[in-house]
Amino acid sequence: MTPTTLIAGGGIGGLACALALARAGVRSVVLEQSSALTEVGAGLQLGPNAVRVLADWGLMDALLACAAFPEALRVRDAHGGQQIGQLRLGAMALARHGQVYATLHRADLQGLLLQAVQRMPDEVSLRLGARVTTFEETTDGVRATLEQGEAMQGEALVGCDGLWSRVRTHLLGDHMPRATGHLAYRGMVRTADLPPALKANVVTAWLGPRLHVVHYPVKQGEWINVVVVLHGTLEAGDDPQGWTHEAHAAELKRTLGPAFAELLAMLEAVTGWQRWALNDRVPLQGPQEQAQGRVALLGDAAHPMRPYLAQGAAMALEDAWTLGRLAAAERGKPDWPDVFAQYANLRWARNAQVQARSQRNGTIFHATGPLRWARNRAMALLGERLLDNAWLYDGPPEPPPATPEMPPPRKRKTT
Repeated sequence: MTPTTLIAGGGIGGLACALALARAGVRSVVLEQSSALTEVGAGLQLGPNAVRVLADWGLMDALLACAAFPEALRVRDAHGGQQIGQLRLGAMALARHGQVYATLHRADLQGLLLQAVQRMPDEVSLRLGARVTTFEETTDGVRATLEQGEAMQGEALVGCDGLWSRVRTHLLGDHMPRATGHLAYRGMVRTADLPPALKANVVTAWLGPRLHVVHYPVKQGEWINVVVVLHGTLEAGDDPQGWTHEAHAAELKRTLGPAFAELLAMLEAVTGWQRWALNDRVPLQGPQEQAQGRVALLGDAAHPMRPYLAQGAAMALEDAWTLGRLAAAERGKPDWPDVFAQYANLRWARNAQVQARSQRNGTIFHATGPLRWARNRAMALLGERLLDNAWLYDGPPEPPPATPEMPPPRKRKTT
């Protein structure tokens, strides 16, 4: 029987992991707890670092068919409406970082990854309704136990099961995710239903005291995804793990207060809102939190991100790409403890940096009083130098080349 790697979770991280390993010649089985592969109705942003990964996997045509490619990121004041900063994207991002900046629906990203793995049926199999609850390492692999009691054996296990990861809990034995005290509201609106001023092909971030709003095109510009993040807690009875609590525009308007009229027009155009609580974890403290032995964590299972740097999906893609490159260097027959050790050493510090920067950005976005004034002044003076994250967009870092095998020594000639 062909050795198999077990992947817990069939979301963006799990499918990306399966694809990266398949391209390296490693067979895997994806164990997804849901009975059907579905994604929540939210958009996401992919910086040049994430688009570079998709391009390397040959998925640019699929991305072009479903994404939008904004020309700029504009930062505006949520109350006065004035622009306080701008970062040119589009051709400028391509010139600076070697790839474009994309915005798309989460389901579209998951869909293009799913189609890619479905084209490789000999390397990837997918099981639905299969939730990994626990595991144990054996002498030559990992035995994972599913919620129904079934045991599955693999050479290795990659936990891609998200923020509330069971694999992480069993591997690290740590605490539950922490509540950030922030709520996110999401909705979508057809671009055709908006006034001309709100149809621009840009990412717009409105910053206000203790809140911000971001909106951008998805689905080739036919829809606009809108996200509002503000300070608050869920209502009594709401599931903290849920992503689909219903909300209403009136609720948002009360919280926003005297927001700029153009922003209010955008929010009023959205016909349905969903609300969820933002949770995260302390940034990674070391490589042991990303992998141990024959078990590794990937994406939100390892390093959940706050949304203030728009890099959650990107870091999952980078994780998967790095793992695939390391597996490929082993010619499809990885020594998993060694590969996972390299993977953790290569990924943990970058992931921790993005986690920390995301948290810091939240403080800056939601600033009040003198800090808010200083933020606006700094953006006005520094402009693109402050908004362009070259250290991030020029990634992911390339794994070091594999050490070539030394040829056997030549025998000395005897005389």
